[in-house]
Amino acid sequence: MLDKELRSMIGQVKDGRMDRRAFIKRMAAVGLTAPLANQVLALGGVAMAQGTSPYKPTKRGGGGALKLLWWQGPTLLNPHFATGTKDQDGSRLFYEPLACWDPDGNMKLVLASEIPSTQNGLLAADGKSVTWKLKPGVKWHDGKPFSADDVVFTWEYIKDPATAAVTVATYRDITVEKVDDLTVRITFNKPTPFWADAFVGATGQILPKHLFAEYKGSKSREAPNNLAPVGTGPYKFLEFKPGDLIRGEINKDYHMPNRPYFDTLEMKGGGDAVSAARAVIQTGEYDFGWNIQVEDDVLLRLEKGGKGKTIYAVGGDTEFIALNFTDPNTEVDGERSSMKTKHPLFSDPAVRKALSLLVDRDSIKKAIYGRAGRTTANFLNGPEKFVSKNTSWEFSVEKASKILDDAGWKPGADGIREKDGKKLKLLYQTSINGPRQKTQAIVKQACQKAGIDVELKSVVASVFFSSDVANPDTYAKFYADIEMFQIPMSQPDPAQHMRRYHSANVATKENKWQGTNFPRYVNKEYDATIDAADGEMDPVKRAALYIKANDLLFQDTVFIPAQHRLKVEATANTLRPVISGWANETDNLFDWYREE
Repeated sequence: MLDKELRSMIGQVKDGRMDRRAFIKRMAAVGLTAPLANQVLALGGVAMAQGTSPYKPTKRGGGGALKLLWWQGPTLLNPHFATGTKDQDGSRLFYEPLACWDPDGNMKLVLASEIPSTQNGLLAADGKSVTWKLKPGVKWHDGKPFSADDVVFTWEYIKDPATAAVTVATYRDITVEKVDDLTVRITFNKPTPFWADAFVGATGQILPKHLFAEYKGSKSREAPNNLAPVGTGPYKFLEFKPGDLIRGEINKDYHMPNRPYFDTLEMKGGGDAVSAARAVIQTGEYDFGWNIQVEDDVLLRLEKGGKGKTIYAVGGDTEFIALNFTDPNTEVDGERSSMKTKHPLFSDPAVRKALSLLVDRDSIKKAIYGRAGRTTANFLNGPEKFVSKNTSWEFSVEKASKILDDAGWKPGADGIREKDGKKLKLLYQTSINGPRQKTQAIVKQACQKAGIDVELKSVVASVFFSSDVANPDTYAKFYADIEMFQIPMSQPDPAQHMRRYHSANVATKENKWQGTNFPRYVNKEYDATIDAADGEMDPVKRAALYIKANDLLFQDTVFIPAQHRLKVEATANTLRPVISGWANETDNLFDWYREE
């Protein structure tokens, strides 16, 4: 779409000649989803629409107990050390951001009092700054007032390299200043089209300065409140048993009217996805089960005449196999998978390409994911505007074998291919979960046919996704050749999701393995593309840059997508949870209630 035409349409919305819905419909016709269309309008001077609330109760409390099952139990309750979604979700029970995202990708205010726009003067037309107004009268759970000082401190805490926050990429290159007690201004170092990143959603949770100020920097891991949160959320912290249980109670001073609905909250960890599904859908022991990554035929059986059901949300989540670009078996300066090494097998692009031909995505969908899976060649699978049409996938043992033959990898006496004294042997790790073990088996079988020996390793989920820096089996340390899992897209924009693999964000011993680039991928062209996208104000050009970034990941075989996964949750028939494909499951917890 030409820039002149786009500006004309924005002008029509501003002066009332075109309504917002018609604009969004026109944008959808050229591939721009509703959330991104709203961002375009905001930068063009039209106030962003606030997400509507489905909440019906007319008083606070009285809803009894809310029982949640997170079969990957949280192990830490500081959101900025959360290498796994489970720890973000556990933290989000108590801590809050300025805003979050509803199921349609619209912004919902949490600690902010209004959505920034050029019309209200809070969003700079050049995209170089955004000002947030904070709600008055908000209190931390210990009674201390929430203010701009807490927002500024959270930024200072995260951007300090010695803190080793996993969220540092969002906050490192911005400046946050206090305007007054209830106003903060964020200044970007270049025009920033997606300004709703810092302090928004699961990675935007704000910490209390009065409790964390002593623990900024190198003492960050020593803070007592890493395990005992004091937030501003709808529930107050009562108890935490890492990996097992979180308990909370109603916050009677909560800043949203008539909320929360429930009097107490319990998040139970442990078990597996199947037992969680059964405890919600079949027996009704729990109200909600998170991340029900269960074979579709099992879910269909459980849903017959049960006390609950499965619900789905479409976002950009992708189940992928990641390749390690460093050597997991060589230690340099006390660090395995060190950036000072190269992977002995994957340094050959032919091996990476052959491996991508050995993942039978059709079989994975039909035998495992069913309704919850879509085959894809892309790492970036949403919003639709950013999905590449330049890629394709294929399953072919024959073509994989020929690529390896041509590259000089010949079968040895044992049938395993080798070259220059190196055997094609891979360690393939993932978390313990039925669909993942079945996927491993499908991939291993194909690899064997092509002369690649694959050893399978399954790690308890709470360990694999742990934020514990002493744990050797985390996905971030990546002491294997390939590993499989998914990273949820927690906002309706690809910036945060794709920035993870910039070389500035590599996971290393120095940053306590909190860097988000766990494959240790380094490509100057990728870095330059991400840097350009971060500052590109033209929505069409920006989309093209993210498509290019996706295509570079595809060409270099950094990831082999197994499935584009829908969010699948289990819920009691009477529960009314609010689940967004663009947010973590607990982001909209303040709107949950029960309806008999």
